[in-house]
Amino acid sequence: MEDILRQLSIVLRSMWLYRWWGLAVAWIVGPIAAATVYMLPDRYESSARVYVDTQSILKPLMSGLAVQPNVDQQISILSRTLISRPNVEKLIRMADLDLSVKSKEEREALIASVTKALEIRVAGRDNLYTLVYTDTDAERAKRVVQSLVSMFVESGLGDKRKDSDVARKFIEEQIKSYEQKLEEAENRLKEYKLRNLNSIGGGGRDYFGKMNEANDQLNQAKLALREAEQSRDSLKRQITGEEPVLLPENPSSAALSSISVPDLDGRIDALKKNLDTLLQRYTEQHPDVVGARRMIENLEAQKAKEVQARRKAAASGGATPVTSVNSNPVYQQLKMSLAEAEANVASLQARVAEYENRVKTLAASSRMLPQLETEYTQLNRDYDVNKRNYDALVARRESAAMAVEMGATSGVADFRLIDPPTVPSKPTAPNRLLLMPAGGGVALLVGAVVAFLMSQIRPTFADTYALRETTGLAVLGSVSRLADADWLRKQRRGKIAFLAGVGVLVGLFGAMTVSLVLARMA
Repeated sequence: MEDILRQLSIVLRSMWLYRWWGLAVAWIVGPIAAATVYMLPDRYESSARVYVDTQSILKPLMSGLAVQPNVDQQISILSRTLISRPNVEKLIRMADLDLSVKSKEEREALIASVTKALEIRVAGRDNLYTLVYTDTDAERAKRVVQSLVSMFVESGLGDKRKDSDVARKFIEEQIKSYEQKLEEAENRLKEYKLRNLNSIGGGGRDYFGKMNEANDQLNQAKLALREAEQSRDSLKRQITGEEPVLLPENPSSAALSSISVPDLDGRIDALKKNLDTLLQRYTEQHPDVVGARRMIENLEAQKAKEVQARRKAAASGGATPVTSVNSNPVYQQLKMSLAEAEANVASLQARVAEYENRVKTLAASSRMLPQLETEYTQLNRDYDVNKRNYDALVARRESAAMAVEMGATSGVADFRLIDPPTVPSKPTAPNRLLLMPAGGGVALLVGAVVAFLMSQIRPTFADTYALRETTGLAVLGSVSRLADADWLRKQRRGKIAFLAGVGVLVGLFGAMTVSLVLARMA
């Protein structure tokens, strides 16, 4: 510590030798600094406060139905990115700052100065923003802030609408793309089903069910065939054991009615049923009733002739004149039942053959089952994925449309101008009360620096210790100067003059600072 103090003492004594150089430089720098402070142009700061209300009553009501972006984050990003070159150029046009610009260099300088003078301050987390602009013209500063407020509001609303339109357009394009994919997948599935419809129907998933169903139908058809064959065989045995009957020579009407003539009997029975129906609606004298009775009588007479013809045919064949052989009604009925049974057996045989062919076809297609099942699964997987994405995109589109309508109805963010921009009455910069004393201090500091540099350029030795430390030689002694009265008086006058020069310089800066205070208070 002692060495440091000794070195400091040596430096100060060396600087004292060149104090007049320093004082002269201080007096040169001081007026220049004072004039510079006075000549600095006044700068006026205009500001406006904007509050962004991001709370809406529709937000909780539409939660889960409409897309709700993070408005706070959007406004925060907007406040950080508002001062960009495109926005600054737009602001210059809006505020008519480029009217005096004549060259590209001047325009670039104007953009740089405006960008530097603009400022957006955020007041905590309350979405309260202060837009500030500083300029040498108070009216121009207000005009720029007013344009900046308009840009701030329009950028927030315009960007949201633009983002919504871009998102909606993108979703519409994706929906069209997925619609085309779904149509292609549906066509492939349709072609697959048509191509394999005769093999396994629905793509293999119901193959075992169809196989079991075909086997059940085949077994039922075989069982029905066996039943029909047994019924037919029973009818054959009954017909084989049936005996013919003898008819009387002159059959009575009762006997004739018991003889079966299938064609005529069917017509007579139908007419009788029709006659019963007519009698329920009309009387005996009705023309339809009379006509029906006449038809029945004609058919019965025709039946009687048929029976006589059979009797004569039997007599000419060598039978006894008293009797003739005719078919037994029971026998005729059995013959008809046998014919029906034969037809039923044939029908069931055809059904059994068809079911057997189906079973064989299904059994033959079983070898293709794994491949068809794989193909069907792949087709369904692609279709299900595309359908799920398509439904999700449609839901998102509706949600986005609802969000746009909600924003247009109530506004997602409400920009409120709390403090409009005004024309500042007093300049905010430069702070001459601070710059003036700083200028005096700078002048004295520059003078001290000059004295120090001169002491370093033209060094001297203040004592024997400095001489010994510098040269490294032994100092045997020193010769001191005897101070007489004239020399002491001269030294005293020099000190007083130096301190007076410093004091006057400090006093001048003090007086100028006081004048600035009085001017501000006026």
